[in-house]
Amino acid sequence: MKVSVHNIINKVEQDELDAGRLQEVYEIDVEMGKKVSLPESFSTSIRSDLVKLAVASARANRRQAYGSNAHLGKRKPMAGMKHSVEWWGKGRGVSRIMRRTGQRRGAQNPHTLGGRRAHGPKVEKDWSRKLNRNERRLARNSALAATTDIEMVSNRGHRFADEISTLPIILGDYSENGKKIDIEAFNLSGGTRKVSAIFEALGLGDDLRRASNGRKIRAGKATMRGRVHKTPKSVLLVVANKDGLAKAARNLPGVDVVAAKDLSAEHLAPGGDLGRLTVFTKAAVEALN
Repeated sequence: MKVSVHNIINKVEQDELDAGRLQEVYEIDVEMGKKVSLPESFSTSIRSDLVKLAVASARANRRQAYGSNAHLGKRKPMAGMKHSVEWWGKGRGVSRIMRRTGQRRGAQNPHTLGGRRAHGPKVEKDWSRKLNRNERRLARNSALAATTDIEMVSNRGHRFADEISTLPIILGDYSENGKKIDIEAFNLSGGTRKVSAIFEALGLGDDLRRASNGRKIRAGKATMRGRVHKTPKSVLLVVANKDGLAKAARNLPGVDVVAAKDLSAEHLAPGGDLGRLTVFTKAAVEALN
């Protein structure tokens, strides 16, 4: 399978006034270059069942163990065991549960108010889910093949220009004001705005705006635990080395950047849903070979 490379030509203009320089303006032109052969993994048959297994396994292996502290008596009591209690003894016609000292109220038992949890989570529980190496590789290759299907990418919710007839998009040469620069190592001065302008010229601007406008506050207690906002997934950028391009693109809402050697099914199919809108650099495609 062969796909044409997109060569980027950037003309940077910057007006200067007496008060100082104005913000740079980028004029992006996209030229179709030579066709490159995609690795055989892009022609793999699509197995949605394996992709879902791989994503579930990756999530389970990242899961952090949690549980209450072990009860060590008065020195370090666990939650629900921090009351001064006494036992009334037998023969009173009441249940034999611990009661707060000098009171009738029960304490410590799981069925009492403020008592310990009956069978709480334990830190030593193993949440990991094993997946065979060949299955994990086949899931990644299957997710790669899904990125070439325009209908599947569109059905996943991504938006892109009608002029895009083939996927994935591969970035080739990059020139700025007539000077050729390695696209993965271009200057970071205004880097995020440059990447945004490049994606806009490629016809991916609608998807960037979809992710930016779809950012919302998450419901529930997660807002107190550092996971306040929920952002839709947008473009996945695959590079050979995380250099200037990766650092500039990762600031865009919904855009993820991954090195080719670390590419997995979860990057290509977040949540197990196939068909993520993916952009490769030419060096990343060569690294996949």
